[in-house]
Amino acid sequence: MRLTIEAASSLARQALGALGYDADDAALIADHLMDCELRGLTYGGLARIISIGERLARVGDRRAPMRIVRETPVSAKIDGGDQIGYLVAHRATRLAIDKAKASGIAIVGAHATWYTGMLSWYAEMMAAEGLVSMMASNTSPWVAPHGASEGRFGTNPICFGFPGAADPVIWDVGTAAIIHADVTLHKRLGQELPAGVAFGPDGRATRDPAAALAGAFAAWGGAKGSGLGLVVQLLGTLAGSPPVPPELEDFGFLVLAVSPALFGTGEEFRAHVTEYAEAVRAARPVEGGQGARMPFDRSRAERRRRLAEGAIEVAEQVHAALVGLSASGPQGKR
Repeated sequence: MRLTIEAASSLARQALGALGYDADDAALIADHLMDCELRGLTYGGLARIISIGERLARVGDRRAPMRIVRETPVSAKIDGGDQIGYLVAHRATRLAIDKAKASGIAIVGAHATWYTGMLSWYAEMMAAEGLVSMMASNTSPWVAPHGASEGRFGTNPICFGFPGAADPVIWDVGTAAIIHADVTLHKRLGQELPAGVAFGPDGRATRDPAAALAGAFAAWGGAKGSGLGLVVQLLGTLAGSPPVPPELEDFGFLVLAVSPALFGTGEEFRAHVTEYAEAVRAARPVEGGQGARMPFDRSRAERRRRLAEGAIEVAEQVHAALVGLSASGPQGKR
């Protein structure tokens, strides 16, 4: 069904409020989820609220205040207190921005969190401040290493961001052949998975999302993507997570922020980023092809299109679940 952006955002905030999030936290989480919807990444959008509710119902309210447990002028380690990653990673990113603007470079790690969301959301925050960024987030072991069929690392996104004179250049990619949220949404909607992206608990290839959730997902990019996924798992461990986090808990998030002013002028670097992006887009297309584009071009264009239209499409099942959740009333502080 079609909802205005205002109506969809309001529904998201109401549903999160019903799960016990206060108005400020609900608004921050809803903004992140709505950005997924605007960019066409529906699996990370409003449907994620249903998964948040299921996780809270499963483990209860274990939230404690976030706290900095180690800190230097250029680094910090945050204990997330089992709070959701949208909030924890946002705090880690803001802290990295402040430290990098003061010292030129910063690295911040956070652990004891879950559901970090799109790393590109945080890369855009840092690019808006003129900072180059690198982020990595590990998760529960849902993904099988190349050559295996049992999970040993997470869907493990890694992201790089570069500020430009115009739009930033951002590359954000998961290291699994399919994202956990996408498999979950396929299950909710009764849809089969694409071929070749998952294994059932018996180790055989499957297109059944329930079997995939009980088994493992394939790594993205064969041995090379699998290696990148393993690296992200260890970067999350550097941030404080265990090597193999339990189901939907104690994820690790690591963010590195660098000021181009360490090496020259920020203005010159941003101009070079935009100049290079334009050169890539201008490369001669292969015969019959549409030409090259920069990472983030497609989702940025989708966001602009939907903002201009003022509306998004939401699956009936997802809408009904969120309306029901909103009507249930607050379920206590989360």
